[in-house]
Amino acid sequence: MDNAPAERAHRLEKLRRLQAEGRDPFALQSYDRTHGFSELVAGFRGLEGRKVRVAGRLMAMRRHGKSCFSDLHDETGRVQVQARYDVLGEARYEQFLDLDLGDLIGVEGEVFRTRTGEITVSVEKFTLLAKALRPLPEKYHGLRDVETRSRRRYLDLIMNREAGEVVRARSRMLQAARTVLLRRGFVEVDTPVLQPVYGGAAARPFTSHHNELRADLYLRIAPELYLKRLIIGGLDRVFEIGRVFRNEGVDARHNPEFTLLEAYQAYADYEDMMDLTEQIVYSMAMAGLGRPVVTYRGTEIDLRPPWRRVSYFGALEEATGVDFRAAESDEDAARLVAGLDLGDPRPEALGDVVDRAFERYVQQDLVQPTFVVDYPVVISPLAKRRADDPRVAARFEPVIGTEEVGNAFSELNDPIDQRQRFEYQVSLREKGDLAAHPLDEDFLLALEHGMPPTGGLGLGIERLAMIVLDKANMRDVILFPLLRPEDADA
Repeated sequence: MDNAPAERAHRLEKLRRLQAEGRDPFALQSYDRTHGFSELVAGFRGLEGRKVRVAGRLMAMRRHGKSCFSDLHDETGRVQVQARYDVLGEARYEQFLDLDLGDLIGVEGEVFRTRTGEITVSVEKFTLLAKALRPLPEKYHGLRDVETRSRRRYLDLIMNREAGEVVRARSRMLQAARTVLLRRGFVEVDTPVLQPVYGGAAARPFTSHHNELRADLYLRIAPELYLKRLIIGGLDRVFEIGRVFRNEGVDARHNPEFTLLEAYQAYADYEDMMDLTEQIVYSMAMAGLGRPVVTYRGTEIDLRPPWRRVSYFGALEEATGVDFRAAESDEDAARLVAGLDLGDPRPEALGDVVDRAFERYVQQDLVQPTFVVDYPVVISPLAKRRADDPRVAARFEPVIGTEEVGNAFSELNDPIDQRQRFEYQVSLREKGDLAAHPLDEDFLLALEHGMPPTGGLGLGIERLAMIVLDKANMRDVILFPLLRPEDADA
């Protein structure tokens, strides 16, 4: 039986009594702490016998006669405090015992070690800093329900120490990526989130409307085309780390809102981007985990450079016995894959057929870091063709633990070819492919002013965080993932 409503009513009554007594727990503006809990524990030798002021959330109380040992948690860790009848006096001691788990309190007193060796702060003074009106989940050792952890992230952070560690590790990983780029002379920039024409990826957008301009706008699916405009403008090395939005399904590997790192370097190509990718991912692993060999889904993965490289067409032919380079039309593709298992419904367009075959027969076996290189031009509308084979794009995708974690290429800088690629994408949209690229006339105008040879890279931060931190679900590395409304039909 859920006793939360009764418990909340009980706590509300306590709050009203405290306020009537002039002890409003929400009145205090601040509390001057001298130490965080990890700092206190680490520096115990120098602090023993000294008075400190600490603050945190009350997570456990253990009464022993006229003494009460309690656990406080802050962002840095846990510390034990001891309230004693003979130190606080009867009234204040009873007030301490009247606290509820989840309350936030400040404690002032001497630091000592108990007979069992526990570092403890004696409660000489205490202050109720905020009253918790709702009880915490019953299991003090952790909140286990995945749905609740994602939907009530604040409870997850309170109850599961590991959840906070993931947040901090992800932050360190992002800082490491920035450091690599800044040391290489890249400039961090911001580009529009609301765009009149979306582009830079194959995805459906979220649509909005600006009332004053009387114009439809789109949440960006990628910053790519704006970053290329900056390259055209003479900023030779630029990058952005920001949220992008794709109106697609929600599962363990996808969230409609996620973080993307994109970097562009003038006078570089996709070989340069491979080197940059290796350095960024290696540095992120070292910052997030402290070592380059990670364990993901029970398998050790070594992220140290250099990484293996495999040919897209070569690997696909080896796995299926089909040379997809021979396919020049949708009909050719259908004939070539007649004996392959590509799922139901089977893809019809040439690009979809090739992409589905690669994911089904090759990608699922790529566990150690691998650059899959030289993709079909038909599924690479923004990548430059290889000079030795116009059917092949100078493009690669890094794959780690069977997960595609990015996309990169020698950028297409021929405005005539780019227009033709856009027009082909438009034809796909007319056939019902809502993820195909729209034609961006403003970008083509910019491109006609001349863009130098350029290497570009995009990396999915959440996918990388999942691998480095060994998380099976993207929800575990996004603080507030998008979820189905609680009252929606199952």
